[in-house]
Amino acid sequence: MNKPPDILVKILNRKLEEILERNETMPIRRLSELVETADKPRGFVQALLNKVDAGQPGIIAEIKKASPSKGVMREDFKPAEIAVSYADAGAACLSVLTDVDFFQGSDEYLQRARNACDLPVIRKDFFIDPYQVFEARVLGADCILLIVAALVDAQMKELSELANHLGMDVLVEVHDEQELERALQLPNKMIGINNRNLRTFETSLDTTISMLDKIPEDRLIVTESGIHTPEHVQLMREHNVNAFLVGEAFMVADDPGKKLTELFSL
Repeated sequence: MNKPPDILVKILNRKLEEILERNETMPIRRLSELVETADKPRGFVQALLNKVDAGQPGIIAEIKKASPSKGVMREDFKPAEIAVSYADAGAACLSVLTDVDFFQGSDEYLQRARNACDLPVIRKDFFIDPYQVFEARVLGADCILLIVAALVDAQMKELSELANHLGMDVLVEVHDEQELERALQLPNKMIGINNRNLRTFETSLDTTISMLDKIPEDRLIVTESGIHTPEHVQLMREHNVNAFLVGEAFMVADDPGKKLTELFSL
């Protein structure tokens, strides 16, 4: 396992502090009880497959205000309105950033977005502890993100199994072939390939293309980052990659839903 980049280490160290802080006000025992009254999961993977099986792109449309590399991307940030615009434009699912310190996210943003439409939602955060998995389900998340670069194998297995036990799907995110090999040890249907280099923040769609022949046909491949033009979408679909997680291209547009329609117009 390669050493995580400095920014990721910084984020993960803050996550450890955050989990301890939250556990003081909402113990994990109480969270596990609240899971029983949470909204029923909406079926994240199935929503994507429904689109793909119909010959359409399975779009995970992201809602995020800022990022460490880009700063604030959207000053006029209204998660519910954005969610509705994505749903109206044909997105299959939503992705909502909940990390506070580095992405200016919020748990409340996830709840507002999910309550505004019928789409399933992935809680986009840095999962390292079971506490966050219970928390995600209580918030209403239908799926969680596991970043292979941030976890050891035992952590991935534990968090994945807990999420599945609670009825959530899991998107396992990789950046290179070494991480992919580790991710494929998990039984989860989805493999996310992030085209952004965690060390340089540069993106290359070749990252996705180069790993395709190493992924079993029964996995649903989600390409992430670097999708900015209809030609990018076409390139991926020519390689039989039909699920996309897109955020930045939508967030900097005046009308995120309209931009989604334009991006996937070919």
